[in-house]
Amino acid sequence: MAEAPTRARHVVVGWTLAAAAIAYLDRVCISTAAPAIRADLGLSDGEMGLVFSAFTLAYALFEVPSGWFADRFGARLTLARIVVWWSVLTATTGFVWGFASLLAVRFLFGVGEAGMFPASARAFGRWLPRGERGRAFGLAIMTAALGGALTQPLVVALLARTSWRTAFVVFGSVGIVWAVGWWRWFRDEPADHAGVNAAELHIIVAGRGESPHFESVPWRLVVQNRTLLALCLMYGAAIYGWYFYLTWLPTYLLRARGFDLAHVGWLAALPLVSIAAGVFLGGWASDRLAGRLGSRRGRRVAGLVGFPLAAAAAVAAVLTPRPGLSAGLFAAAAGLAALGVAPAWAVCVEVGGAHSGVVSGAMNMFGNLGGALSPLVIGFSLQRFGSWQAPLLSVAALYVAAAFLWLGIDPGRRIAVGEADVPIAAAAS
Repeated sequence: MAEAPTRARHVVVGWTLAAAAIAYLDRVCISTAAPAIRADLGLSDGEMGLVFSAFTLAYALFEVPSGWFADRFGARLTLARIVVWWSVLTATTGFVWGFASLLAVRFLFGVGEAGMFPASARAFGRWLPRGERGRAFGLAIMTAALGGALTQPLVVALLARTSWRTAFVVFGSVGIVWAVGWWRWFRDEPADHAGVNAAELHIIVAGRGESPHFESVPWRLVVQNRTLLALCLMYGAAIYGWYFYLTWLPTYLLRARGFDLAHVGWLAALPLVSIAAGVFLGGWASDRLAGRLGSRRGRRVAGLVGFPLAAAAAVAAVLTPRPGLSAGLFAAAAGLAALGVAPAWAVCVEVGGAHSGVVSGAMNMFGNLGGALSPLVIGFSLQRFGSWQAPLLSVAALYVAAAFLWLGIDPGRRIAVGEADVPIAAAAS
């Protein structure tokens, strides 16, 4: 009788889900605590926008180096290093004394957290067959969003009992436990893990294809790859709006829509719950559609449908005079835009192959450059013009741009040494 395959690869996905949740727990807590931080440290709207963007800018700039590090040294070391770093910097946020120190700590936080999702992409590329990757990325980003959603009311509850400084120290302690467990359990290669039997190893290797553990990055081919360029621009347009929900939304609901802090904690969580549903549905649908239609068409559908609908919802959210409807429409816009996120990460693994860390790092770098721009635009618009409307309508405009850019994304055009922009065989779909 044939041996039943073990399920260690699913445990790997579980570890990455936990890391993603902790990342957003630590990343999002500053948005809900922002009014208290501003009041305590005497920050202006423009300075708070710079603080929000410092993390995102550093995160963007170090994505490609961290992705290369994951390709070179493996996901085990990379993710352990990342989680310890960001946990220490989260706790350190509670000890800042002014604008300059807060800006420096948030920048260093971004430096350390950069590469988490590219390192996860590296782990998925080695541990998961192609047909399971879209769902895995959807689950990982879904869990990140749910972690962020849980953070909003949790921070409100903590602020009612203690200071924002103590809240950051509490959140910073969680990741250390994860890092110790990950280091002890995970191995970069399934064949080296005691929990993987021969039947599961066959499923993994047959489904992923073999590729070198590490080879020099063909940077010229990376830069010239047209699908990667479209991915980068699309992701920058998509994540521009995402960072409004992670940074300024609680302040918008307080100041522009008149909600009190208790309601804001829950209403600001709604877009993140909606994002969680959107990324899971988008990842699941892209796996199913890629199996039926091929990767080129199947991976595109979620983005081509979701982004135009997200743009319409965002415009309606800005223009409606009803505060509750505005909060609901922003949640809908967030979820619809998220449909196109998980398929993009699956495309990175298909296009990148042995260089999936670098490729996904490049895409996420552009995403977070867009994310860094968003809070700056909003903060300085508020400080100079006192206006929310124009910067929030720019979110909708970039959603439309993201939909058009999906038309230029083809997972069949991979990066390989000596093979620039060459379609993958149909079997790879």
